[in-house]
Amino acid sequence: MTQINERTFLLIKPDAVQRGFIGKIITRIEEKGLKIAALKMVQVSPEQAARQYECHKGRPFYDSLVSFICSSPCVAMVIEGRNAIALCRRLMGATSPDDSQPGTIRGDFSLDVKHNLIHGSDCAESFAHECQVYFADDEILNYHLDLERWIYYS
Repeated sequence: MTQINERTFLLIKPDAVQRGFIGKIITRIEEKGLKIAALKMVQVSPEQAARQYECHKGRPFYDSLVSFICSSPCVAMVIEGRNAIALCRRLMGATSPDDSQPGTIRGDFSLDVKHNLIHGSDCAESFAHECQVYFADDEILNYHLDLERWIYYS
């Protein structure tokens, strides 16, 4: 079932910040009609990275993943909208830029799997886990975006 108020977590990674893509990525999200419920620039700590990527602990790429995500500021966001998780994953494109379609964030701008610009929750459980790594409950806003009446006809 499609939910109007589904939320997802996105993290604009260090490579996107360093390459000046914050605005381009946020623009794509907003132009799709999704609402930003929380947004902040963060310097990810090793503790936050360990919490975010705990599902990858023990894998060969874990240490380099943690090191990379802590190497430069990131932008953490909570995005809201109908079917937000699946929609944001389509906007991002496949994890590997070689498999990403043109018109997606990764398909247009990403260079390799490690430097794929953006992370997004893959399910509601991942959102619940990842969101709490970066945001307190009172940092996520509940508000009405007027354009919703033009996007979500009832």
